[in-house]
Amino acid sequence: MEKQMHLASQYLAAAGISFVEKQDDDSHTNLGFNTEKGIMYTRALSDNGDQLILNYNTFSLDWKGVNKTTSISLNGKTHKDVIDWISNSAQKVIGKPYRYAFHYDLPYTISDDFTFELKDANRLNDLLENRTLAYSIIEEFLTINNLKSEIRIWPHHFDTGAFVLFENDSGLSIGLGFTIPDAVAQEHYFYIGGYKGHDAIYTSNFTELSHGHWSNEGFVGAILSISKANKTKGVTFFNEVLSAYLTQN
Repeated sequence: MEKQMHLASQYLAAAGISFVEKQDDDSHTNLGFNTEKGIMYTRALSDNGDQLILNYNTFSLDWKGVNKTTSISLNGKTHKDVIDWISNSAQKVIGKPYRYAFHYDLPYTISDDFTFELKDANRLNDLLENRTLAYSIIEEFLTINNLKSEIRIWPHHFDTGAFVLFENDSGLSIGLGFTIPDAVAQEHYFYIGGYKGHDAIYTSNFTELSHGHWSNEGFVGAILSISKANKTKGVTFFNEVLSAYLTQN
């Protein structure tokens, strides 16, 4: 289900590339997340506010227009079926072609006959709960520390992330979020890293964390596995790491 949802999110990213003004930081491709509705959604794709939505609860794509919403269930649909549906929807309401093309590589490929299948509804619900928990932890951390950042899902790595550049002379910035298993960890995990300019701040001399651990190989910063996290531990993890970076700078 992880792979299928990652692949499904690319339909939204392609819509951003196709219809949203290009931004240097690639933010035209990233996605919002609504914790109450359990959906990912694009930025506005037209002057009328059209959006393409990925719905965890119904395992569907929804095209939300100014007057109505149309949907396609992913279960049993091929990649080609989905592309045709999005292309037709876009042509009707936006009048521009939808192109499924990217400037980044994914860890897997997809063919026209790839078929989506709701193999494990419980696992899909677990993924939704994890994504919801991550959003709430990041949101509370930012609020507690009076930090400003969008919380967005970046479809390339499929992580829920935020970025803060401190408005002082320190030159400090932090990137934080929650991401899928990769070379860093074999399960979903929270991450946070500090930077001076473009250079990562190494943490080998930092005090041990109450939750999670420092990393200086591969990813430079700190990580906390989802299996060791709840909301309190997640917020504490981010707060302790931030405090360490601020103390060193």
